[in-house]
Amino acid sequence: MVAGGTAAAWAEQQIASVRDDPAGRIALMQRCYYGPYGEAPRHLPFRRAAMSFMRWQLRRGLLRPLSSDRPGSPWWRAVNERILRDGCEAVALSGDFTGPTSSQAVDFWMSFADYPTARAWYRAHNGSVVAAYLEHREQAEAENEAERFFMNVVLCRVLYSHALVAAPRISLGWLRPLAPFLGDPRLGMTGIFLQLSRVLPDEYPLAEGVRSYLDAELGFGRLLDYGVIIPRVQQLYEWSSHELAAPGLLDCICDGALTYAWPVEDRDVWRPPKSFPVQIARRVLRPDRRP
Repeated sequence: MVAGGTAAAWAEQQIASVRDDPAGRIALMQRCYYGPYGEAPRHLPFRRAAMSFMRWQLRRGLLRPLSSDRPGSPWWRAVNERILRDGCEAVALSGDFTGPTSSQAVDFWMSFADYPTARAWYRAHNGSVVAAYLEHREQAEAENEAERFFMNVVLCRVLYSHALVAAPRISLGWLRPLAPFLGDPRLGMTGIFLQLSRVLPDEYPLAEGVRSYLDAELGFGRLLDYGVIIPRVQQLYEWSSHELAAPGLLDCICDGALTYAWPVEDRDVWRPPKSFPVQIARRVLRPDRRP
C-alpha cells in the first residue's frame, strides 16, 4: 500500500483492477483480512465465512464479466463489489490513508478492525450487504423469478446468522445458549447459513421456476428457512434494521413476507410446507415475542 490519496479513492482503484476478474475478486477479499501491513492474526479467522459466501458466488458464475459469452449477474456483481469496496477502504484507513469514511458500513468495518469480534464482523459484513441490496434494488427487479426469490433467502439467512451471535433470544429462543457457537463466523457451521449449494445448481441464471427448487429442497435448508427463520422473520428484520442503522431494510418485508424485488401478493411461497420436521421445529422453537 502506498499512501498519498484518500482511502475511498484507493479502494475504488482496487475494485477497478478486479472488476472483470472473478479470481482477482477472491484474491482481493483474502488480502483484506491480512490488514494494511500483511499481518492481522486476530482478523484472519473471520475470512472463513466471507470466503465461503464468495466461493459460492464464484461457482454459480455470478461474478463473470458482463462481456463474456455467459455473463454473470449485474446485481450480484454489484453486491459483491460493495462488500469488497467497503473492506478495502477500511484496510486503507487502518493503514496510512486519510478519510473520512464514505459510508456507515465502512464505519462498521473500522469498528471490526479495532475490535475483531463475531458481532463486529457481522455488523460490518451485513452492513455492506444491506446497503448494496437497497442501492441496487432496480437491478434486482431485472432478474428472473427464481433469482429474485433466492435473493430474499440469502438476505434473511445472513441476517439470521448475525442474530445468532448478537441477539440469541430472537434467533433461537430457549436454545439461545447454543446460538453464539452456531453463528460464529470463524467456525465451519456458518457456511451452512451463508450459501445455498445444496439446493441451487452451479449455474446462472436459474432455468426453472421457484416451485421446482422448493420441491427439491430437503433436510436442513428447508428446516432452517421454514421451521426456524420464517416464524421470527418480521422480528429479525426489525432488529436488524436497528442494529445496522438501515431503516430501508423494513421496506424488504411486509407482515412476515419477504418483499425484496418480490410482490407481496405472491407471499404464499413463504408459507411453511406440509412437512413433519418443519412443523415440529415451529412448535419447539417458537419465537420469543418479548420486546
